[in-house]
Amino acid sequence: MIMSITYASLTEQEQGLVFTSFSRADALRLGMLINEVSADYPEPIAAEITINGLVVYRYFQDGSLPDSELWLERKRNAVELMQMGSLRFGFWLEENGESLESRKLNPNEYAPGGGGMPIILQGIGVIGSVCVSGEPNHLDDQSIVVTALQQLKAEKEA
Repeated sequence: MIMSITYASLTEQEQGLVFTSFSRADALRLGMLINEVSADYPEPIAAEITINGLVVYRYFQDGSLPDSELWLERKRNAVELMQMGSLRFGFWLEENGESLESRKLNPNEYAPGGGGMPIILQGIGVIGSVCVSGEPNHLDDQSIVVTALQQLKAEKEA
């Protein structure tokens, strides 16, 4: 995770996580990586990966809370609507002096915080999302997602 988080640093981070290909098998591998990475964090998580509007991976670790499903949906909605990570969306709102309410967005449907990232295909754009929920600090959710995406990208480029 970037030490000093800004809108610009989050934009740069997302641009560094663009894939040349991304399949359902990649989604499964990403889900496994998320599960591995999350072992270093205190709480169980729930994870979801979508491609072209279809949920292709979803896993709730033992002990994860049922409300994580709602958080996953809210993070996914933010990524899909804004075509950017849910944490970057939160910074975008702040930098533009906006809020969910001023944008006429229901806070029960959108979560502008850490844990949701776009799956970006080179030359195409956003084709899906990967979201994690469950850690007490949403920045930890974000760190889990980003670390797993970085690991998958490195594996695919090796």
